[in-house]
Amino acid sequence: MSDTQTPDSADTALSASPGEQLRQERESQGLTVTEVAGALNLRPAVIRGLEEDSYEEVPIPTYRRGYLRAYAHLLGIDETPVLSAYRARFGSEEAERRIAPVQVTRPPSHIGAWLFRLVTLLVIAGLLGLTLMWWQSRGGNEPPGIGDSSPVAVDGLDGTTTTIAEPEPPAVTEAPATESLPPLPEEGEGLGLVEDPDAIAEAPVEVDADSALALADAEPEMVDEAAIDEAPVEEEASAADPRQLELTFNEQSWTEIFDANNQRIFVGLQEPGTTASVEGEPPFRLTVGNATGVELIWAGEAVDLTARAGANNVARFTLGD
Repeated sequence: MSDTQTPDSADTALSASPGEQLRQERESQGLTVTEVAGALNLRPAVIRGLEEDSYEEVPIPTYRRGYLRAYAHLLGIDETPVLSAYRARFGSEEAERRIAPVQVTRPPSHIGAWLFRLVTLLVIAGLLGLTLMWWQSRGGNEPPGIGDSSPVAVDGLDGTTTTIAEPEPPAVTEAPATESLPPLPEEGEGLGLVEDPDAIAEAPVEVDADSALALADAEPEMVDEAAIDEAPVEEEASAADPRQLELTFNEQSWTEIFDANNQRIFVGLQEPGTTASVEGEPPFRLTVGNATGVELIWAGEAVDLTARAGANNVARFTLGD
């Protein structure tokens, strides 16, 4: 086939859609959709979408243009008419397309963490230096000891200084050791024993108020073990939120997520080391590229993406059916 195109053929190429140009050239060369998909390492559904100008399988405009360019190179035709026809027909749609905001948390850099530690150490050293300078300005090298009974000077709000002396401990009066015990009764005198035992039982016992308080304090407190056994035990129950998806990207991955309302709640090419928190209404339809390098947590449990990965290490599945 000649690379030189006449003006009529060029106008025809521009009037045809990019999918029609590729399909006509593929059919003229006798190639099938399966053969083209295998050569481009793509699914046959993607090739049919490109030829039918339906890009639901390739929602990212950058990927669309790349696939169209690769398809044209495979067929050995010039990519310029194909891309020009694509821009003329679908350029306005790319400008109007809006992507929902994605909350992406990037890990702090090592330099930032090192600077934060350095600033923290400098602040602590400055506080210690100011404390030491204040103590020296007070004229004291060491704090007063526990047994130091010297007067303490206190500064008042009006600028006056008041000296407070430690009160002296009260004097303890000891009983003289020479005090003698009462004399023993003489022979024949009563020893003060009561002959009638009933009189002992009937005799009132006088207890002063201080003794009564001391006896009350000495009684051990009774603990109601039955009340302890019957006390309800509160258990904390934490239910995982099925509307929350947590993603950790260990490798570069293109990911797209739709919720139950067919709203795209997450889409984009994520870099390694980033995390994303996505919230929506289940069930979710997910397309995760490079699935082995992505970790997914849903409803508090990890989802095995490796087992769901298909051709080209792309996982397409639904959560929460």
